[in-house]
Amino acid sequence: MSVLADRDIRAALEAGRVRIEPYDPVDLQPSSVDLHLDRSFRVFRNNRYAYIDVRQSQPDLTELLSITDDEPFILHPGEFVLGQTLEWVELPDDLVARLEGKSSLGRLGLLIHSTAGYVDPGWKGNLTLELSNVASLPIALYHGMRIGQISFFQMSSPVERPYGSAGLGSKYQGQSEPTASAFHRDFTTGRRRGPDSSG
Repeated sequence: MSVLADRDIRAALEAGRVRIEPYDPVDLQPSSVDLHLDRSFRVFRNNRYAYIDVRQSQPDLTELLSITDDEPFILHPGEFVLGQTLEWVELPDDLVARLEGKSSLGRLGLLIHSTAGYVDPGWKGNLTLELSNVASLPIALYHGMRIGQISFFQMSSPVERPYGSAGLGSKYQGQSEPTASAFHRDFTTGRRRGPDSSG
């Protein structure tokens, strides 16, 4: 796989192979595109369950909140919330992408993903951010601020089944708000491997 340079990203956007909306050419970096923070956040309500059970749907484990244009969202030390990119992103069947945090924000103690930095070929939607504050002071986050960057990698060939294809169990295709975990579905769709699973 090779990383797309700025000229290749620009060509992919102009040809419609990659879609980022809204898109401003000023966000194009040498090998990535800057993405911005939307106004919606999904916060955890730890008073509703004794623990998180990955086998169960816990629909009121999180609550969706929104901020106004100039209102800060305060992320406290040790706190974990879900946010999302302002941009809607679509990938073709022969590119994968990586979402990474901005260095300047990392130096303040802000992490934008725990494990969800990989974006599959065929993806369509806003990208959910796993926001953590590992600093010792609260961090104020604002709607529209630069929050991360997405880079693109050319695959050896187009995939046979892009993300969202029937039978893949793609849980988040087309999401347009910070989306809570749907891991519990693995226990009802046969995607869980247990001691009696074959192959």
